Amino acid sequence: MATRRRLMTTIMPFIGSTPMIAVGVGVYIFGIIYSIALSFTDSRLFPRFNFVGLDSYERLWNTERWLVSVENIWVFGVGIIFFQMTFGYLLAVFIDQRIRQEDVFRTVFLYPFAMSLIVTGLIWQWMLDPMLGLNAVLSKLGLDIDVALLVDRSTAIYGLVLGGIWHGAGVTMAIMLAGLRGIDAEIWKAAKVDGIPTWRAYTFIALPMLQGSIITALVLQATSVVRVYDLVIGMTQGGPGIATQMPAVFVIEHIQHRQNVALGMAAATMMLIPVLFILLLRGVYEWRAARLRKLESALSK
Repeated sequence: MATRRRLMTTIMPFIGSTPMIAVGVGVYIFGIIYSIALSFTDSRLFPRFNFVGLDSYERLWNTERWLVSVENIWVFGVGIIFFQMTFGYLLAVFIDQRIRQEDVFRTVFLYPFAMSLIVTGLIWQWMLDPMLGLNAVLSKLGLDIDVALLVDRSTAIYGLVLGGIWHGAGVTMAIMLAGLRGIDAEIWKAAKVDGIPTWRAYTFIALPMLQGSIITALVLQATSVVRVYDLVIGMTQGGPGIATQMPAVFVIEHIQHRQNVALGMAAATMMLIPVLFILLLRGVYEWRAARLRKLESALSK
């Protein structure tokens, strides 16, 4: 009887998770395989399995709109990841000083992340409008500073970066703050006894100890960069012209509006490659961390 009870206790979690596993396999994995298969066909308005090899990929990498999208995603990604990591860590350090009304500050910094990216895009579209928002405020203050980034092809992408930083820096702060609060208090006491300045302690002692938090934040940011769509639609619609075109926008436009399913699926497949690379890096990091823990455990014995 006891053996049967233990057996049921063991298998019940697997039985309970079966629907979720079925959805994951049936929807996500099948959907990915189906999309990749369509990228090798000549599908236009409707999917059809007339395979033409790498023809869609050749056309994709000879399409100016796609090349601009790839260039933009690099500029957007580097800007977003660098500044979100920097500002997120600085905000975490600020909150870690046990300031008054800490809960209020955390809420304020995290609030943008709780908003839809469409809403974020519309807010920053208004703030960077040449006749409204920041331009109007600066003009009333007598300052001749033009911050209408979205109307110029050469600066519109930086307006997107600005909106993305505002939206995501708070969640990076939360991840970093959790890591800082997990550092042993004795390390901070030892740093104070040794006379190490606070800024050096956070830069050269605390930061190297936040590898897990940094990797987690990087994975979240990188995946959000690859699939960025709502922010672009909310702020620029991909314009002026195609100046802020992104891969996700390219995919949706070609599948829904340009009636070129094969080309859209080829672009979607190319977007899948960096995501898989990011997940691979995360897996390698976790494997190495587990290996180091086992080695430390063996040495301690």
